[in-house]
Amino acid sequence: MNAKKDWKAAPASERAKKIVKALEKEHDAVCGLNFSNPFELLIATILSAQCTDERVNKVTPALFKKYPTPQAMGEADSGDLEEMIRATGFFRNKAKSIQAVGSALARDYDGEVPEDMDALTALPGIGRKTANVVLGTAFGHPAITVDTHVKRLSNRLGLTSHSDPGKIEQDLIALIPAKDRTGFSHRLIWHGRRVCHARKPDCSGCVLAPYCPSENAV
Repeated sequence: MNAKKDWKAAPASERAKKIVKALEKEHDAVCGLNFSNPFELLIATILSAQCTDERVNKVTPALFKKYPTPQAMGEADSGDLEEMIRATGFFRNKAKSIQAVGSALARDYDGEVPEDMDALTALPGIGRKTANVVLGTAFGHPAITVDTHVKRLSNRLGLTSHSDPGKIEQDLIALIPAKDRTGFSHRLIWHGRRVCHARKPDCSGCVLAPYCPSENAV
């Protein structure tokens, strides 16, 4: 009789397949931010920095109703923008960012969000994390979004040993099939919010425990 395989000691390439399937059964692959088009998702993602998706979702309906296009956002009164997004925190910097992005889209892309990583990251204040959210969720391209949850969980799961988001993204791209990347990112984020918390992960209730080298070690 063969001994039961110790998945915790298996190579990351083997464990990743099990992790992807376990997450598919446990969580829906949905974005926590409400949006109806790529522009709205881009703006909502900027506002979500250092803020919960729930709080952003309370702010954006009125914001998008008043400023529905990049041109309108770019031409908005900065003081009005600040008041409308105050609840998301860091509202002065975020107001400058969404106004600058709106202006750039209106000026350089005829008000359309570009469907390209280089073009997105060339926009004011847009990094790979935000660009990947838009590319994966709004446009359906394979994309790994490395936020704080993905960073924490991918390290705990032994899928990477890096702390740099860019290196983590590349490690995960090497392990996760293209068709699964966007869904994997969403599911890992939900898992980080609901189960694998930063300070006290619920290892006993975790479907990934059989494949996690860090089980009960945090």
